[in-house]
Amino acid sequence: MPPTPKGRRTEAAFLDAARRVFAEKGYFNAKISDIAQAAGKSSGSFYNYYENKEELLQALLDQFSSEVLVKSFQNQGDDPEEGIRAAARVYWHTYREYLAEMIGMFQMSMTDESFNARWREVRSAGVRAVLAGIHAAEQAGYRHGPRPDLLASAIAAMIDSFCWTWLATGGEPDMPTPTDEEAIEAIATVWYRSVYYDPVPRA
Repeated sequence: MPPTPKGRRTEAAFLDAARRVFAEKGYFNAKISDIAQAAGKSSGSFYNYYENKEELLQALLDQFSSEVLVKSFQNQGDDPEEGIRAAARVYWHTYREYLAEMIGMFQMSMTDESFNARWREVRSAGVRAVLAGIHAAEQAGYRHGPRPDLLASAIAAMIDSFCWTWLATGGEPDMPTPTDEEAIEAIATVWYRSVYYDPVPRA
């Protein structure tokens, strides 16, 4: 049966509470009872919405992916370089906002193959968005050496790894921490130059 307004509010309360608890205690140390208490709900009611903590984390990662895609498309304009920079800004800030969930995702993907497979499905949405931009560049007269799908995968992996390095692990040794704008510009530069580097000469 479809969820009621009250049910949607309760589920949203669990999601918000989980984000706070994960940020405070870490994913592995967080307990369902902690999440329920932070949500102001009973532990028993948690299981009306999720089978376990892993399923809740998956729901938050789906939310992360949706936010990135929606906000990125909202900031698209006619200038592809500015569009890429806007998408890089959205990803950087949203990654930091969901940092506890991203750390939990990394931990779970190392220990649970089914979770790892589910995360790959979520990540594929980002790869498809990058690939769409590559196809648009091709239509505008830019050519690419690598297969477009592999180039999209490489760009998405670069962005993920860069955000993980600077937001989750403390950055590169002996390198000053970048400002937000410096980090965003680094992502955008690599991304843009990878896609718009080789225009086909006009006859």
